[in-house]
Amino acid sequence: MKPFRILLSCILALVIFISFTPNAWAFCGFYVAKADSKLYNKASQVVIAKDDKRTILTMANDYQGDVKDFAIVVPVPVVLQKEQVKIGDAKVIERLDAFSAPRLVEYFDSDPCQQVYYDGAIPVPQSAPAANESLRQERKTSLGVTVEAQFNVGEYEILVLSAKESDGLETWLKQNGYRMPSGASSLLQPYIRQQMKFFVAKVNIAEFNKSGYQNLRPLMIAYESPKFMLPIRLGMINSTSEQDLIVYVLSPKGQAEVTNYRTVKVPSGDEIPVFVKNEFGDFYKSMFQNAYSKEDRKVAFLEYAWDMGSCDPCSADPLTPEELKKAGVFWLKPNEGSNAFITRIHVRYTRDKFPEDLMFQETANREQFQGRYVLRHPFKGSTTCQAGAEYQKSLPARFEREAQTLSSLTGWNLPSIRQKMNLAEYPSTSVSPTPFWETIWDKQSNSQTQTTDVAQSNSQPQTTQVALSEDASTSNPWKGMYILLALLAILGSIAIYVMFVL
Repeated sequence: MKPFRILLSCILALVIFISFTPNAWAFCGFYVAKADSKLYNKASQVVIAKDDKRTILTMANDYQGDVKDFAIVVPVPVVLQKEQVKIGDAKVIERLDAFSAPRLVEYFDSDPCQQVYYDGAIPVPQSAPAANESLRQERKTSLGVTVEAQFNVGEYEILVLSAKESDGLETWLKQNGYRMPSGASSLLQPYIRQQMKFFVAKVNIAEFNKSGYQNLRPLMIAYESPKFMLPIRLGMINSTSEQDLIVYVLSPKGQAEVTNYRTVKVPSGDEIPVFVKNEFGDFYKSMFQNAYSKEDRKVAFLEYAWDMGSCDPCSADPLTPEELKKAGVFWLKPNEGSNAFITRIHVRYTRDKFPEDLMFQETANREQFQGRYVLRHPFKGSTTCQAGAEYQKSLPARFEREAQTLSSLTGWNLPSIRQKMNLAEYPSTSVSPTPFWETIWDKQSNSQTQTTDVAQSNSQPQTTQVALSEDASTSNPWKGMYILLALLAILGSIAIYVMFVL
């Protein structure tokens, strides 16, 4: 029986130790906030649904100016026909953004005394200069530009051009009302060498007004090509500041990777102070900029990689098969669920740090990852047990660790972080920790030792000795009776002696 009691004590001690290890937490929690594309003023969003050589690319349109001044020029690998261009659904891109956004989750510590164990656009076409049609055709030929296709889709007028040399293409675009920034020719030349075509779109004002939409809708293009790339250099022609690009790659295989720049994961899984719940947008912007600077401003950041069929925790519900089709996922079959893996890549780029377009590859890697940041709310009730004392004792170190983590991630001032944490609101325990020696010495042996020490000591004050003596006599109520009986026995012996001897 004794060995069983010892074994049971060891098991309970192990459980208590595991329960109060500060870093032991399961991968679950409640979603409370997200850092989506709305944090960035100049964030472009692109959705790429890719399976082998087949691609559907969706370009979200966040143009804020007058629609009559809008135009885009996008290098594409093949000549596109009208049936390969469609109008996309902006709400689906918003859903992808919400589903894959970096997230903040929170836990609430339970009462430690009652533990429960669980297992870019080139703007502004203007009206074309008036000219004789025959002269226009002659100029096209002399400039080496060919109109491969011309059609309308929704509110957009589409041209697909090929060119023999970049100066001719730049001149042709200017002559046809597209205001080209300085230096465009040098950036167009590499695409012409690769024999790529140029997808040019501007707005048909009459069709736009007829549509009833307030904003321009996304454009979707479908094509077959071994090229898996995203041209970003043209978007930097007339920009000297940093630009943000968020790419959602959907694949039936697994993660997508950038091959010509390093891809690193955003910092994730860190526990940070609970006040960040009200400042998560500022936190993520500071954290991202800090990580971006530490990586010398020339990496792509992986923010999310997950099977579209689930999420943990969910910042938004997974997209339905119907929504995925609207996002360009063309390989889904009836009754087979959502066979799509999403990779969210965030690139902040400038002309000097990203001189090349983004090149991607599909992989079979289905490792899941998310940018995720954790809040742990301490238990605020009173604790009246030994476990509660140990829990309260661990909190100051935990709070300091959270403060230092936040400062390291964001570059924020550490004293200011400590001040915002408002640690005075957390009560301390009312139970003093048990001295270590009491775990091996029982109370009886302690009492005996104490009595012996007092009896043998002459150095203690007299009042203390008296008090302890009185305590000792009151602790044995039979002692007085024994003395009385002894006295009676003595008196009885004397009486017998007197009566019979004398």
